Parts: sequence; structure tokens; C-alpha cells
Amino acid sequence: MAAKILANLIVMGSAILGRAFIQAYRQALQNASKSGVAQETVQNIRRASKTMAEAEARQILGVTEHTSWEEIMQKYDNLFESNAKSGSFYLQSKVHRAKECLEAVHQKKAESTDT
Repeated sequence: MAAKILANLIVMGSAILGRAFIQAYRQALQNASKSGVAQETVQNIRRASKTMAEAEARQILGVTEHTSWEEIMQKYDNLFESNAKSGSFYLQSKVHRAKECLEAVHQKKAESTDT
């Protein structure tokens, strides 16, 4: 008999706590939207996803406007591998973004010379 009462108390208590957590979560979401935290987070994500400027990409890879694509790829490979070994994921990602930026510029130049 005591075990049955104890089991009922545990089940009822966990149900009450579950509802309280759900209500607290909903209230936290409402507070975040009222204070602008959610909008600020979205803006930060958008700001971070912007593409890198060509000048910054060239500076990261240490190349000029007249550097050939093969030389850019050699510099990229060297920097990417050295940062992979040293464990600097931040620098490795910057090198990769720089290559992506210069690749887009290179493709635009190739398309404009073809036409």
C-alpha cells in the first residue's frame, strides 16, 4: 500500500515539474522576443554569414591581384594543411573562406573574358 502511494506521488510530482518546465520555457521565449534578444541573434548570424572582401582574402593568402590561380591554390593548400596540423580551426576556416572568395572572383573574371 505504501509503495503504491509513493509511486503515485512520484508520477504526479514529475508531471507537475514537467508542466512547470514547459511554462518556464514558453515564458523565456516570450521574454526573449520582447527584449529583442532573438532578433539580435538572427542579425548576428546574418552578419557572420556575409562573404569576405577580396582585399581581405588576398591578404590572408598573401597574394596580389596578378597572382595566378595555380599559385593561389598552392598558398591555400600550404596554409590549410599547416593550420590543420597545428589545430587552429579558426585560421583554417579563414583560409578556406579566402579561397572561396578568390575562387568566385576568378570565375567572374573567366566569364567576362569568355564573352
